[in-house]
Amino acid sequence: MNGFIRFLALPVLAALALAPPAAQAQAKEEYRVLSAAEVLDELRGQRDDVIPERLMQRAYAVAVIPGVQKAAFVIGGRYGQGIFSVRDANGRFSNPVFLTLAGGSVGWQIGVQSTDIVLVFTTRRGVEGLAGGKLTLGAGASVAAGPVGRQGEAAASLDAEVFSYSRNRGLFAGLSLEGTALSIDNTANARFYGRKGVLASEIMSGAVKKDSENVRRLQSAIAASTGEAAATTSAAPAAAATPMAPAAPVAAPVTGAKTFPMEDQKPGTEPR
Repeated sequence: MNGFIRFLALPVLAALALAPPAAQAQAKEEYRVLSAAEVLDELRGQRDDVIPERLMQRAYAVAVIPGVQKAAFVIGGRYGQGIFSVRDANGRFSNPVFLTLAGGSVGWQIGVQSTDIVLVFTTRRGVEGLAGGKLTLGAGASVAAGPVGRQGEAAASLDAEVFSYSRNRGLFAGLSLEGTALSIDNTANARFYGRKGVLASEIMSGAVKKDSENVRRLQSAIAASTGEAAATTSAAPAAAATPMAPAAPVAAPVTGAKTFPMEDQKPGTEPR
């Protein structure tokens, strides 16, 4: 996390230390949202080493899991907590749904490392699978290491429902996550939205929302990653996002980016 973001995160960290237990728990979720936005902002600043814009324009949803811990001693595994945001038929991304990522691995290796993971969902089926509570990549939805950079634009039509990426020590690349499980974090959702028993589908549909600076910043970061104007997300006043970070440059809407769903259109067919 860069120095500027650490400075921005200080109020959240202070809340964790000083607030009552219930407020501490909610501040933890706010920090998860802020961390996810930061990952997307930093990836967008890496110029050539980024997720192809065309792939992001096809996204039904985006998941960001910052700081996934991978530990290994012959038999290893990875675990992380992050967020999931779904795009509606008008192109707007939902409030964050909290999730966890868990997966195992076997190999002669030793050590612990932290990795940021980004998942791009390009079909409705993958989104619906996760909305049901749990999705195993490779079983419930096909997964592939995502194409990277400008040269990856041509590969962005590869046949996979989920494209996966990782960033470790500044290096960004596609990542194989076959067999990794994504699960809805119902406890975190209830704490963040202040509603016991809130369903992931209610958040995805917009029936349950929360207006916070971190949510607006996340939605803006996702929209900017697609090359579309940040205004296509929540119509929050620009001044509200200013305390969190300088507003990202607003790109002109990309032609065709608002055809939903966003699978590549086949010749002779009309957008659905």
